[in-house]
Amino acid sequence: MTNIDRAKRVLLESDALFITAGAGMGVDSGLPDFRGAEGFWSAYPKARELGLSFEEMANPEWFVKDPHLAWAFYGHRLHLYRDISPHIGFAKLKKLSDTKRYGSFLFTSNIDGQFQKAGFCEDIIMECHGSIHHLQCIDDCCGKIWSADDIMIEIGDDFNAIDPLPLCPDCGHLARPNILMFGDFGWNYSRTDKQRVGVTNWISKLERDSVKVAILEIGAGTSIPTVRNSSEKIASQLGVELIRINTKESFGADIGIDLGGAEALDLMIDL
Repeated sequence: MTNIDRAKRVLLESDALFITAGAGMGVDSGLPDFRGAEGFWSAYPKARELGLSFEEMANPEWFVKDPHLAWAFYGHRLHLYRDISPHIGFAKLKKLSDTKRYGSFLFTSNIDGQFQKAGFCEDIIMECHGSIHHLQCIDDCCGKIWSADDIMIEIGDDFNAIDPLPLCPDCGHLARPNILMFGDFGWNYSRTDKQRVGVTNWISKLERDSVKVAILEIGAGTSIPTVRNSSEKIASQLGVELIRINTKESFGADIGIDLGGAEALDLMIDL
């Protein structure tokens, strides 16, 4: 029996589905792959010009040092994520989730909102690094988080955002995306904390009812292992097999599948 067949059996026999996803989940939709400096620089030549890695660019200090550059970077990503269409794997996951008696819950490090766009309810998603579709004050003045739906970022030829930049409606200072950046001590994590309560309560219910759960991880790498660690922790806690889809790093799971998310899910889910 191949690993695809084993995964299909686990998914078919389960009554609940815990889906975890990293950046690799979005690559098949056409989102840029930031792994390695060249991958990042090909998407953002300005960063190459400045000699900045993704980790250096994705830092809240730029909202202080050069807010027009910071908002050019995040504004471009915001519009990219708004415009992109989720690949077939998202639709297949949604259909599979709808067949499960106890439904599904999603845990993702992705900030792109693709699961919501694919039809998954906000109430069953935990975005552990926040969402680019929400904003907060750079000073977190009132502890508020609000939607970014109404903002449009115009970017000039020099890759600088054109005024006006998004501002906090309470204090008038600069606004920033409500996402966890590198070296970030100002992130308002209250929205993510509420989501964490949701997934914790759902898993507790599964344990109380002795539900048969399938855990499916897609596109989560080892460089920032938050998603992989969470998948492994919950699989161990529930005593179930972990299915890991990853083109290069499928090791460490009970069922490893060396494919991209779209291809693997299309093969595994017959709906």
